[in-house]
Amino acid sequence: MSCLLAHTYDPNKHNVDDWFLSEKLDGVRALFDGEFLFSRTGKKISPPAYWIEQIPSGALLDGELFLDRGKFQETVSIVRSVKVDKGWDKIKYKVFDTPIPDTPFEERMEMVDEMCKGSKVLEPVTHWKTSHTIENELNIVLQKGGEGLMLREPQSTYVWKRSKTLLKVKRFFDEEATVMSHIEGKGKHEGRLGAIGVTWNGKLFKIGTGFDDKERENPPPIGCKVTFKFQELTNGGIPRFPVFMRVRETI
Repeated sequence: MSCLLAHTYDPNKHNVDDWFLSEKLDGVRALFDGEFLFSRTGKKISPPAYWIEQIPSGALLDGELFLDRGKFQETVSIVRSVKVDKGWDKIKYKVFDTPIPDTPFEERMEMVDEMCKGSKVLEPVTHWKTSHTIENELNIVLQKGGEGLMLREPQSTYVWKRSKTLLKVKRFFDEEATVMSHIEGKGKHEGRLGAIGVTWNGKLFKIGTGFDDKERENPPPIGCKVTFKFQELTNGGIPRFPVFMRVRETI
């Protein structure tokens, strides 16, 4: 399922004066088509009836299924649950857009506010403008346990692709790579995973940090997608200090 996706903010390339800011939420991206809830990859999400009934029929929504800061894995566990409700009553649908074409962002957010009224599960994402620097705003969010910022261009329209009218701001860059190999560890990691060989953007490199003991005993499968973070690129286009974050969720 296509949706509006963000580029990464670069202070040397992007002039974001007067843009809208919001906190970047670490949850599960979800789109509501007026009847059903879907993941970013187009897979149907099946909340309990009491939860889905809190979304107005016919509403078109784009947002994040969110539990709390730092609780991504618990959120995924709940969202994946079908036969057994593992805590949907704690999940909020934080709505940051409605995919209506040819309508300015400001008008779309007014629509979102209206659709969220009276619902126990819908919450419109707060957007604001600031006279502070983006770096200062990022620091404030990080100190609260958040993971970054999202920037929106005023009067921008919704498009079903990656757009420079939507930018993400994080202390680290994060990307997705494909696992190509498992590299056995040495020393304290002898006999289990030491690193994974991955390919990203046509480059092959290793990721050896960020894994817990369970992940080193049961490495991400060959061919799967993993999310990793890094500080910057080398002159050769290789991520510096790549750190494993998680296997990409396919819900």
